[in-house]
Amino acid sequence: MKNHPTRREFLKASVVAGCGVGLAGLPAAGASAAAETSGKIKKAVLISMLPEKLSFADRFKMARDVGFEAIEAQTVTDPHVAEEIKKAAEDEKIRIHSVMNMAHWEYPLSSSDPAVVEKSIEGMKTSLHNAKLWGADTVLLVPGVVNPQTSYHEAWTRSQKQIRQLLPLAEELKVVIAVEEVWNKFLLSPLEFPRYVDEFKSPWVRAYFDVGNVLLYGYPQDWIHTLSKRIAKVHLKDFKHLEDGYRWVNLGEGDIDWPAVRKAFADVGYTGYATTELEGGDEAYLRDVSQRVDRLVLGA
Repeated sequence: MKNHPTRREFLKASVVAGCGVGLAGLPAAGASAAAETSGKIKKAVLISMLPEKLSFADRFKMARDVGFEAIEAQTVTDPHVAEEIKKAAEDEKIRIHSVMNMAHWEYPLSSSDPAVVEKSIEGMKTSLHNAKLWGADTVLLVPGVVNPQTSYHEAWTRSQKQIRQLLPLAEELKVVIAVEEVWNKFLLSPLEFPRYVDEFKSPWVRAYFDVGNVLLYGYPQDWIHTLSKRIAKVHLKDFKHLEDGYRWVNLGEGDIDWPAVRKAFADVGYTGYATTELEGGDEAYLRDVSQRVDRLVLGA
């Protein structure tokens, strides 16, 4: 299992090879409701896009200086590092709005191996506690992976069983578990994704929608309209269709119909956080990405 790809490596490999009940029961959860009062989508950046050579404080300052309002962090197991991240965010006055769980690829909840599932559960518990410490209201979870060893049905039932075990902790900490489709051969249509979320009958399970991931087999504006109020958070990236597959490109340089996406978000009233998930870079690059979000997503 040590050689299992990370999320970013998995996405890159997939690009080469191809070259996530009624809505009345799903209120905006916890602090996200307060964050959405401005009536517009909030710009955030994934922590891995910021220069690793800098301290957390300097990274967060750069993010704020180039125009981002918040950070999406990743699971941290070292409590000292977790406290350092908290202090840096407080000092630089930038919010950590969500946590990307990092254990679900190597240790998927859908595995038939109890030891693997146990490690996955522990990773999610750490992520949920990270979120509470940092003031985030959401943890991103890839719920399952379909592969030769795990059927679609097994991924569905096994992952739901394990997520239900995590719900008491999520409710206690007031942190939403937001499931995402990430080229894991699971939740492959805008009809299945809402059904998967709805079956929990809980406001603590919602959708983390990635605009770019669904471009392989659909149109993001269609998914946005169907998921609607189930969407807790959003990821932003873009892809360019080529004869031999797809290429990961900067926002606005791919095949996403951004005016249609922007209208879909307005149609469903989404005003939460949209986090850029791209390659990292220097301050000039990050400023350009921030401005692309302004133009393409906010219509500014």
